[in-house]
Amino acid sequence: MKEGEEVAITVVKRNGQREPYDANKINLAIEHASQGLDENITWVTQIASELELTLFDGITTQQLDEAVIQVALQNVKDDPAFDIVAARLLLKTIYKRVLGDYESDDELRSLHASHFRGYIDRGVSEQLLDPRFTSLYDLDRLAAALEPGRDELLKYIGVVTLNNRYGIKARNGETLEVPQFFWMRIAMGLALNEADPTRHALEFYTKMSKLEYLAAGSTLVNAGTAYPQLSNCFVMEMQDDIEHIAKSVRDVMWLTKGTGGIGLSVTKLRAQGSPIRSNNTTSTGPIPFMHTIDSVLRAVSRGGKKFGALCFYMENWHMDFPEFLDLRQNSGDPYRRTRTANTAVWISDEFMKRVQNDEPWYLFDPLEVADLNELYGKAFSERYAHYAAEAEAGRLHMFKKITAREQFKAILMSLQTTSHPWLTWKDTINNRALNNNTGTIHLSNLCTEICLPQDRDNVSVCNLASINLTRHLENGVFDWARIEESARSAVRQLDNLIDITISSVDEADFSNTQNRAIGLGVMGFTDVVEKLGISYESEEAYDLIDEIMEHVSYAAIDESADLARERGAYPNFEGSRWSQGLVPFDSIALTEQDRGVPIKVNRKTRLDWDSLREKVKGGMRNATLMAIAPTASIGLVAGTTPGFDPQFSQIFSRSTSSGKFLEVNRNLVAALQEEGIWEKVRESILRSQGDIQGIPEIPDAIKATYKTSFQLSPYSFIEVAARAQKWIDQAISRNMYLETRDLGDMMDIYYAAWERGVKTTYYLHMKPRHQAEQSTVKVNKAEEIAAGATRKGFASVGAGEGADAAPAAAPAPARRGFGFGGLATGGDK
Repeated sequence: MKEGEEVAITVVKRNGQREPYDANKINLAIEHASQGLDENITWVTQIASELELTLFDGITTQQLDEAVIQVALQNVKDDPAFDIVAARLLLKTIYKRVLGDYESDDELRSLHASHFRGYIDRGVSEQLLDPRFTSLYDLDRLAAALEPGRDELLKYIGVVTLNNRYGIKARNGETLEVPQFFWMRIAMGLALNEADPTRHALEFYTKMSKLEYLAAGSTLVNAGTAYPQLSNCFVMEMQDDIEHIAKSVRDVMWLTKGTGGIGLSVTKLRAQGSPIRSNNTTSTGPIPFMHTIDSVLRAVSRGGKKFGALCFYMENWHMDFPEFLDLRQNSGDPYRRTRTANTAVWISDEFMKRVQNDEPWYLFDPLEVADLNELYGKAFSERYAHYAAEAEAGRLHMFKKITAREQFKAILMSLQTTSHPWLTWKDTINNRALNNNTGTIHLSNLCTEICLPQDRDNVSVCNLASINLTRHLENGVFDWARIEESARSAVRQLDNLIDITISSVDEADFSNTQNRAIGLGVMGFTDVVEKLGISYESEEAYDLIDEIMEHVSYAAIDESADLARERGAYPNFEGSRWSQGLVPFDSIALTEQDRGVPIKVNRKTRLDWDSLREKVKGGMRNATLMAIAPTASIGLVAGTTPGFDPQFSQIFSRSTSSGKFLEVNRNLVAALQEEGIWEKVRESILRSQGDIQGIPEIPDAIKATYKTSFQLSPYSFIEVAARAQKWIDQAISRNMYLETRDLGDMMDIYYAAWERGVKTTYYLHMKPRHQAEQSTVKVNKAEEIAAGATRKGFASVGAGEGADAAPAAAPAPARRGFGFGGLATGGDK
């Protein structure tokens, strides 16, 4: 070959044949993927020219497809529209793999319709899909309803997540589903018990394929399959006998295999050193058994892709609670640590009051105070005081005495260093429960949003779905009628799920049918706030979440009451607070009356709740209706922000089980493009790792709207949760983000959560002390210093920053003087 002569590139096709690389074919594909976007020709030229740098002779067609997509993704930092191009290119490869080649959108839709029956037949024949699909449904009618154009709603990460995590594969590993087949499979799987399954499958399909609401992860994986384990959350209590401990290990194995997330209370297990009369020995306490279950979670690892998911709960009066706090520490005896399982503390009002009053706190052996676990509120406080007196009188064999503040300090220090244990308030949960007639709620679930009673005979089960708020916002106005429609459809779909799902734990199936508990939530709150141009920490945002959740709650409750008239009330309805005509809002006064401390939350209402109160007396189909799940994974599919979470950063790399992805806040880019300054400030945003607060060219109004998690007041997270909790009968998976490491500040923040009636908190994320140096953009430190580009976070919120100041609705309270001073401890998260 002569110098300067170009190397001929050949492409290896799937059948092994080679053909010359055709740049024009690639350009046409890029041009098609860029349709409707600005500056199409520039897109084609940029992607095609960068692609040529990656080519080599003998590249396969699959490698070529992947190379084009990766080149598009590399440019997302410059314009999020490159993500649209990448998503369209990936979708085309999936279409070609499942349906074959096509030229036009009309041909693509025709291929969807013509291949749908074959997909169902193959899935049934390979024992992947429910065999009833071929007999119960009008497959031609369903096929005609498929709308591949709705795939345009998916971002690139959504396509990848849907295909890799939730889509089913054929027995030989081939891709079996395109996205619209996937949505229809889920819809069919959740309409099997309807009198007209085709009609309801179409209703569910329309809602989910438009991303108006999504079922939760386990449902997306298993709905419509031959083994429909569809429930998401399992909540169980380990009893203090060796048979039940062994059974709990077995149940954890089976529930983990079926992809369920588990909450497990160990409070009843006697303490280390407690007597075992059957063999005249002493107990090892709960910690070794927890380590055993932690090993089980790693062993049943879901095909090597993901470890089992479980959270241990313990009340903080247990003698072994100090050892429980150490479970997530990296140092220490590895046989007394849990590397996979999470931990949460179940806190009483009595403890919170003793912390406030700097009073003693006693730790007991559950064997000697067996009834404490079943009591809550005033009854717990009275009995706890009795046992404290018994201890002081020498009538208890085992106890420890510390100060309540000392223990709270230990909890917060562990929370800083390990992000565990999560703080959850048992009295608030039990006093605000409407399903309190079936026993005490001893714990929450893996993600702290489920509040269901459980005992030896009941492993509580909850079934989840989440409304995508972003899809109900049109031109800056909420479509309340469509939100109601989505809530009603989701409630019916979830109620169907209960009669379709199966598990391998009899106590779970029993509880599922007796209580029919569901948890409808929402996601995309931050996405909506940004689109409306308001600050997360503003009165407008608090009123907005208040109004949204009131509408969703009202529609969900009304639909459950309608379903009770159609199908019958859930078996445990009589004696519940529902049967007394109470709704979630009414639980605020009940809790205030019991704890003797006011709940500081806005009491405004907008809808006709009196008529609904009368209606629910006649029967409810479901013991619970609402819960706000984290939605981390399904939020990726929906293309919106998870749950109530703020933006972590405006530009960041996200790691998932499907790989790493660059996330750019499209709302911010659109706002800056509207100002005509995106290209001017783009490099500065990259240089500051997605922090726009110190960039002088960006208007203050945009800075106020686009504060990130550590720049917002933590009291705004609490206020959003408190407003939403007014309308939610279960709880909220409320992540917390703190820049401060001062234990006094942390004490104030978590006390404020309890004071406002929040039931649970989830992960605590601490801002790292050090940031890695950026190397992908040019940095002129002298210019940065000269410009005074300092970062502002929690420490500056409310300090007279005008539009950036924290609003009066959620002020940081005056320091309560808990005696922690300025102590700041703990490692980086």
